Amino acid sequence: MASTDGRSGGADGTAPIRVLVCDDQVLIRTGLATIIDAQPDLEVAGECGDGQVAVDLAGRLRPDVVVMDVRMPVLDGIEATRRLAGAGVPHPVKVLVVTTFNLDEYVYEALRAGASGFLLKDAPPDRLLHGIRTVATGAALLDPEVTRQLVGRYAARIRPADGGGTPHGAPLTPRELEVLRLIADGLSNGEIAAALVLSPETVKTFVSRILAKLGLRDRVQAVVYAYRQGLVT
Repeated sequence: MASTDGRSGGADGTAPIRVLVCDDQVLIRTGLATIIDAQPDLEVAGECGDGQVAVDLAGRLRPDVVVMDVRMPVLDGIEATRRLAGAGVPHPVKVLVVTTFNLDEYVYEALRAGASGFLLKDAPPDRLLHGIRTVATGAALLDPEVTRQLVGRYAARIRPADGGGTPHGAPLTPRELEVLRLIADGLSNGEIAAALVLSPETVKTFVSRILAKLGLRDRVQAVVYAYRQGLVT
């Protein structure tokens, strides 16, 4: 829970990143909370075991990040994520989904619901901590290979029947479409720059422009969008 040892946050004296941990398995929830609370720049603001409580606690505690399980009682993690970070939410909260990839077929829906990224439950502690810090900054957390497999597997069921393309009113240039496809393939900005023989700064500009044109929040949504529109297979 919230620190009582006088910590003031990071080494620079900034306030710690406040995290709400939501998982219906007590052992996992306690383990996550222990790992998080041991960090000088992180603080567990609260813990809960179902999605409805997560939504209620997030409204009261205003955490910086919610670490969210997918399969939970009362309200599952997908709907809880939608209520916390979905389209039209007045004060969205950043959500990091943790899941067992081989079992949770609906993580794709959680990403569509507004999650900023996801991690596997068997990821090492340092990856969890990195994920929380990354999401807290407003960036998206993507494991390229897992994301490609996950989204590629489940996107087909909701892909538009017209075969995709970009929506009217938000056309992308051929180069922007090329960059979007590479984002969906899991490439980082540096890898895209190398593939297209561009500078990283130019790629960053392309990515920002793509997100703005399509009204997307981050790279996670860009990946989902690309698969939904049939731009990648």
